[in-house]
Amino acid sequence: MKGLLGTKIGMTQIWKGDRAVPVTVVLAGPCPVVQRKTAQSDGYEAVQIGFAPKAERKVNRPAMGHFKKAGVSPVRFLREFRNFNPEGDTVSVDIFAEGEKIDATGTSKGKGFQGVIKRWHFAGGPGSHGTKKWHRRPGSIGQRKTPGRVYKGKKMAGHMGMERVTVQNLEVIEVRAGENLILVKGAIPGSNGGLVILRGAVKTRTPKGGK
Repeated sequence: MKGLLGTKIGMTQIWKGDRAVPVTVVLAGPCPVVQRKTAQSDGYEAVQIGFAPKAERKVNRPAMGHFKKAGVSPVRFLREFRNFNPEGDTVSVDIFAEGEKIDATGTSKGKGFQGVIKRWHFAGGPGSHGTKKWHRRPGSIGQRKTPGRVYKGKKMAGHMGMERVTVQNLEVIEVRAGENLILVKGAIPGSNGGLVILRGAVKTRTPKGGK
């Protein structure tokens, strides 16, 4: 599956005919090919690409040896894409075309420590009839003596966000190869400046009516 690494620039809108289309602008590539894996040597077919230059003084010796073996400058991010064999030593935005469906993966925005209403969409307690300071509490979390503990996975307050999230079947609105920009319809997870992984869509929606 072909893929590309990039940085989320932000959201805007562009005009397509007489309608405004919301798009996320991604600065994608060029991504140097750092390693090619084969079934003979590694047991599977894959390619490892990098993104975002990194100062040599911040790279440890094993990683530096990895980059030198490939003949590329150190990069900040390395990701692997299976069953993808790009031509040449660099992957750029021209691997995608306007109108193509892609999957975008990013790290969602961190929300810190949140309660059950914001984190799990609990309804909350009653707002009247003598209720005092109980409106946003989770309620009971146990079953008295049996089993005498709180079940694992119980929905409770805690850290929210900062998770790997993938949005599928986003449409490529425009590819600007000269600027290494790709405009994707809709929103992509994460904050501006965060790493974005773009892949060809693994599932494509079938239009209503069949074919």
